[in-house]
Amino acid sequence: MILTVCLSPCIDVNIEVESLNAGKTHKIISKRVFFTGKAINVAIGLSRLKADSFATGFMYEENGHLFEQELHKEGVTYKFVWNDGRVRENYKFIDHKSMLTEIDDISAEVSQQKQEDLINLVGQLAPSCEAVVISGGLAKGMSADYYAKILRVIPENVKKVVDTEGERLFESLKYGVDLIKPNIEELERTLNRSAKTQDEMLKACHELIRMGAKRVLLSLGKGGAIITDGEKNYFCKSVNVAMNSTLGAGDSMVAAATQALAAGAPLEEILRKGVAAGTAAVTTPDSISFVKDKYEEILSALQVKEIHLTA
Repeated sequence: MILTVCLSPCIDVNIEVESLNAGKTHKIISKRVFFTGKAINVAIGLSRLKADSFATGFMYEENGHLFEQELHKEGVTYKFVWNDGRVRENYKFIDHKSMLTEIDDISAEVSQQKQEDLINLVGQLAPSCEAVVISGGLAKGMSADYYAKILRVIPENVKKVVDTEGERLFESLKYGVDLIKPNIEELERTLNRSAKTQDEMLKACHELIRMGAKRVLLSLGKGGAIITDGEKNYFCKSVNVAMNSTLGAGDSMVAAATQALAAGAPLEEILRKGVAAGTAAVTTPDSISFVKDKYEEILSALQVKEIHLTA
């Protein structure tokens, strides 16, 4: 079983309008609603790969049942720590000029007792897991070391995967993490420096390994990804596909990479499967994940090459 921990679920409402003008009435051309959150997306991706996935984290009484319906439909087992209030709702408006306007909600505050309840729940579930994934932002009222508090209750023999940035990542690395998955923008923000060349990217990844990461999977978007354990470094270029949506692409990469990691796959295979899932996800316009057949088609076409620092 692979456990995913979602600390800040959200409902994404994507709305297409002819034009967006402040103070005017608008008619909706199309509307899509996604019940999401990075670790929720990972759980769904794992299920689509036929892995035994289990989702936990915080959920909210007023509209959280909609997430239960979605997870049930996807074949994901779940158990949440329930809170008063509503899951936050984010609105994305797209007009005919392809301009994106985003309005992001804030989550309800999570009490200290509820935070302890989730740590205890993860502590109960983790011993029967091959891997645990913690990803995404924090709910209101939570400190940056909350990731680390969860990692402390996960047994050493269980693979630990973290997808976050900044102080949350630094706190996590104090307790040892088997795999982290920043994208290039998150890497630059976390280390507060530019990483434009391959050498700069590898040096930045190696710095995170010195801080405690065992493996770094660096997403380069449509350019593919790099993986390194500090000794071996590999690059996988993505294949050209029709890009319909980037929603959930990074989480799909985490799902496939975690499944490979939990199975004991080598670096090259973790990378190849991660890139295949992330690429497959961008071909699906109305989903936060990917279609398994498309994933397998892309996987068969990917090549991995070893790379080296040149400076």
